[in-house]
Amino acid sequence: MADNDIKAAEQTYSGFLTLTKWGTIGCVLVAGLVIVLIS
Repeated sequence: MADNDIKAAEQTYSGFLTLTKWGTIGCVLVAGLVIVLIS
């Protein structure tokens, strides 16, 4: 039972890290676009 919980937690954490990585990249790109448009 504990092995299944650990596997589920690892999958959830892996998804969270992927979402965080792409979210950060997206925010940097949007911020760069805003800076270019303002200047």
